[in-house]
Amino acid sequence: MGKVLVGNYIRKLRFNHNEMTQQQLADKVGVTRQTIVALEKGNYSPSLELAFRIAHAFNLPLEEVFFYGENSEER
Repeated sequence: MGKVLVGNYIRKLRFNHNEMTQQQLADKVGVTRQTIVALEKGNYSPSLELAFRIAHAFNLPLEEVFFYGENSEER
């Protein structure tokens, strides 16, 4: 069995939301830009609270921002 991970579509969503910067998203959800960088690179899995704050920032359900599994499908 391969490595199971929590992945996300944050980078793509930022681009699709008026090319939002990492800093703008960080400010909106109350974390540092470095946290957003780590999330986008897959080096960090967010707390449940942070995951919901990020999904809310994009006005999307949690499962449209994050995925759990070995691979992701490109959207």
